[in-house]
Amino acid sequence: GCTHTRRRSGVSGVNIGQRRLHNQRITAPIDGGPADVVAWLGAVQAQDYEPAKWGVGMRLKGATDAAIERAFNAGEILRTHVLRPTWHFVTPSDIRWLLALTAPRVHGANGPIYRRTGLDEALLQRTTTILVQALQGGHYLTRNELRAAVIDAGIAVDDGLRMAYMVMYAELEGVVCSGPRRGKQFTYALLDERAPAATTLGRHEALAELAGRFFISRGPATVHDFSRWSGLTVKDARRGVEAVGATLRREDVDGRTLWSPLGERPRESAAPRAHLLSVYDETISGYKDRSDVISEPDAGRLQALGNALQAVVVLDGRIVGTWRREVRKDGVAIEVKLSARWSEADALAIEAAAQRYGEFLGLRCTVSIILEEP
Repeated sequence: GCTHTRRRSGVSGVNIGQRRLHNQRITAPIDGGPADVVAWLGAVQAQDYEPAKWGVGMRLKGATDAAIERAFNAGEILRTHVLRPTWHFVTPSDIRWLLALTAPRVHGANGPIYRRTGLDEALLQRTTTILVQALQGGHYLTRNELRAAVIDAGIAVDDGLRMAYMVMYAELEGVVCSGPRRGKQFTYALLDERAPAATTLGRHEALAELAGRFFISRGPATVHDFSRWSGLTVKDARRGVEAVGATLRREDVDGRTLWSPLGERPRESAAPRAHLLSVYDETISGYKDRSDVISEPDAGRLQALGNALQAVVVLDGRIVGTWRREVRKDGVAIEVKLSARWSEADALAIEAAAQRYGEFLGLRCTVSIILEEP
């Protein structure tokens, strides 16, 4: 790819945070459906399901929570354990090659818990067979219903952890994945029945494909960012970058090598642009180094609050605070906590971002902004 050495501000004065928002499709939403967003990002962290739907929706033109729920129930996007030991949204066409590439590492990470809960390979394969028998023929069952099937077969399920890892093993083996929701409950389905046309790729092709998706959708980013997000070793992450280097721009910034898509054209906005990011949004979880988007004092404050559990407010490409919602009978109330004083223009931008969230839920939205105590 092309090589450029730039100061921190990035392309045409647009900072790294703003460039990521553009490539992540937050400031350049996709005109399509939920599966188009998930395919663009490769995978979307989704253990917290409701915020994860907003993470998809804010990258789509005119998206609603109900439309993403319909797409999930129809199997246009699936939810399974992949990349790391957590749930992600993936598309039916991508799920098999993603699992083949990343599941061995997740199994390795799960090894201590398999051993602690007495789940050896023979027992895990036996429980997987039981799950297949219970689900085949288009049955969609909750985890509790699968648990009953395992107990009926004479296998002890002492606590929630043991059952959770039995099902996760079957997900990682490409046997089960998400089914449609039953009310608010999640169900499981057979992957063969839910994604019969899934693509398969060789390991080298899969590494190249995942690296390409990551840097085109999340650049500017480093090899270490890619390694952390994908769950792959740094060595494999480098191999992936080498395979797609001709499609990427290389920049050396503050002693780091950053990769981003060729032909990137983010525009600088005169007005403050604010975004209410979901918990575990890919703008946060997609990077090992977050120094480009948050100051050290703010990072420390966020860490003290429990960094991973915070939904964050982004203003002009930088994290400036946190937000939380309360759904009421008459609408949704949003409370924003900022770490520093704000201008009237900042407040208007944040209120506009809150209104976008209200429209996504189909609810009237009220917003309050307060200064976070140091």
